[in-house]
Amino acid sequence: MCVRTLMGSEAGEPVVPPGPKLNSKLSRAKEKYTKLHEEMLEKEEHLRRQERSTLLLPDLADNVLASSTTRYSLLLKKLTKFYGIVRRTKAFKILFYTTQPAHVITIAAVLFVTSVLVPTKERVMVPDHPQSRTASFIYLASFVMHFGAQIWMTFVSGLSLYFALPRHTFGEVQRVLFPRYFTINACLSLTTLLIFVKHHPTHTWDTEIAIQVSGMSGAFFLELLIRLYLTPPLLRLIMQKNSLERAAGVGNEVGRYSLGPLKNCPHYLKIHQTFRRVHVCIAMGNMLTMACTVLHLHYIASKLCVL
Repeated sequence: MCVRTLMGSEAGEPVVPPGPKLNSKLSRAKEKYTKLHEEMLEKEEHLRRQERSTLLLPDLADNVLASSTTRYSLLLKKLTKFYGIVRRTKAFKILFYTTQPAHVITIAAVLFVTSVLVPTKERVMVPDHPQSRTASFIYLASFVMHFGAQIWMTFVSGLSLYFALPRHTFGEVQRVLFPRYFTINACLSLTTLLIFVKHHPTHTWDTEIAIQVSGMSGAFFLELLIRLYLTPPLLRLIMQKNSLERAAGVGNEVGRYSLGPLKNCPHYLKIHQTFRRVHVCIAMGNMLTMACTVLHLHYIASKLCVL
């Protein structure tokens, strides 16, 4: 009975509202946190305005790099698509899958270089022109790029990749680099030769100049012949070798050469011997062109007036 009376009295009591002190504390806390929130929003807005008004250099570099990479990728895709269209044309097949265009290019190169070297009356009578800075810059730039490409491809890239990549991967890399390497080197050799002959007419030659012209001409023709007559069969032999080696389960070794079960295959051994013969000829031609380049480097060093 006492429990019922107590419960009834508690249930019947009115709820006492909170006092004025509690209300004031809640209002002050609310105002405090509202003020802090507004200050945080103001700071964020201020930072946004600073970022809009002042562009930081690292952000600018990142934006430029990302934009340039994207545009370069789009350009490569367009060029690849255009190359695929051109590759299916009849003219492309005649130019790159037959030997007649290589003969035409070789004959045209010989005639062009001969016309530059052989003196005429008009050239002999014309006085020497002072060497311009632009011609000197192009001459030195072409020679330096030519010599640098030879050193990098022969002593750095080739050896490093051979001892770091599987043999088939290394072959695929070389299959891409070889045509570009000899094409660029032939163009650079021709540029160096033309500018040198322009500022050293034939009637002014002595023994030293004649040796330099002969060396540069030899380097140009060697690189051109390697690009036109030795590089295409080498690329075909690499593809044939790789296909046979994949079928036999070899070619993934690093820094060494293993025939595996193919050492008893006469067809593969014949392809391999032909590949080695062509590759040795290319390597010897490349070393001869390097010797011509070093010869001209010695000539430039002897004429250098800066040091």
